[in-house]
Amino acid sequence: MSQHPTLSLARELIARPSITPEDAGCQQLLGERLSALGFTLETMVFEDTTNLWARRGTAEPVFCFAGHTDVVPPGPEKDWHTPPFTPTDKDGVLYGRGAADMKGSLAAMVVAVERFVQNNPEHKGSIAFLITSDEEGPFINGTTRVVDTLEARNEKINWCIVGEPSSTDYCGDMIKNGRRGSLTGDLTIYGIQGHVAYPHLAKNPVHKAAPALAALASEVWDTGNHAFPATTFQISNLHAGTGAGNVIPGELSVQFNLRYSTESTAEGLMERISAILQRFDLNFDIQWTLNGRPFLTDGGHLLAATTAAVEKVIGQAPTLSTAGGTSDGRFIAPTGAEVIELGPVNKTIHKVNECVSHQDLIHLTDMYEYTLEHLLCPLPK
Repeated sequence: MSQHPTLSLARELIARPSITPEDAGCQQLLGERLSALGFTLETMVFEDTTNLWARRGTAEPVFCFAGHTDVVPPGPEKDWHTPPFTPTDKDGVLYGRGAADMKGSLAAMVVAVERFVQNNPEHKGSIAFLITSDEEGPFINGTTRVVDTLEARNEKINWCIVGEPSSTDYCGDMIKNGRRGSLTGDLTIYGIQGHVAYPHLAKNPVHKAAPALAALASEVWDTGNHAFPATTFQISNLHAGTGAGNVIPGELSVQFNLRYSTESTAEGLMERISAILQRFDLNFDIQWTLNGRPFLTDGGHLLAATTAAVEKVIGQAPTLSTAGGTSDGRFIAPTGAEVIELGPVNKTIHKVNECVSHQDLIHLTDMYEYTLEHLLCPLPK
């Protein structure tokens, strides 16, 4: 089992220290494997980010595997029981930064395609890979720029599997068939600085803001729907003061984030929040960052194919979920593509001693291959 081609490729990828936005040669390694299968490779470099668009075939429909070669920093190496960029196998588990998020998925994708193309060289449609080195970072020069390029030349993705670690206890127990939207607000509330002994000569923005922040925290934005939980509001950063204990601050900075369902819109949430702040007669300024709109694949050929593939491999249907953070699927879905996320267990992602089980990667390879068979096998003659 430990010599399975997916595990071998995953080890090669983990050994490359590709901390965002560095690719560290991962895309070249993957590209060489894909080129040997007849893929046309197109490297797209935007600022500090390297992206790869690879496609086999010119016909539609276009099935795309999407993923990233970059990883988050490992932190102090002393906290790891083995070096983070030295792939290590122990008791049927592969350890290393990126093992689960998401070099293991990339390896499974490539091996699945190698097997599928060998068995179906005249497959229907096209197979593509969209790989970036900017998913864990600012996400401004990665998948979103590649999608813009494809859209500009009317090159459409019909079906897309993003290899993010979607599973909870074992590979395939959950498929993410959508994601909530993410909206960040950077709020500044202005007061008048002064001496704490003379509050009548100052205006404390913390005191002024407290009732408004409480109102925002208790607001019911929506109640969700069959696919999405209710929209949530969370304050993530709050700062005021000079550091001195005898100075009333002149301004308060508050950063908050909403993870929102399809029952709300970014524009509507912005209006409601501004109205609440105005209700409390605050002198404020707010800057908005829309990190991604919600998307949902609530049926269709891709979801049916991946569900069938999971059932074939592990003997039970996956649970569908839209929970969790954002992924690069938010840039692909607005083009009209059906998008789902299927990948390994996410328990150790971004942690020390990140790992993935050998069996899960082998199962994932089979799931990807069977999905391709469902969607792109040529019709019998």
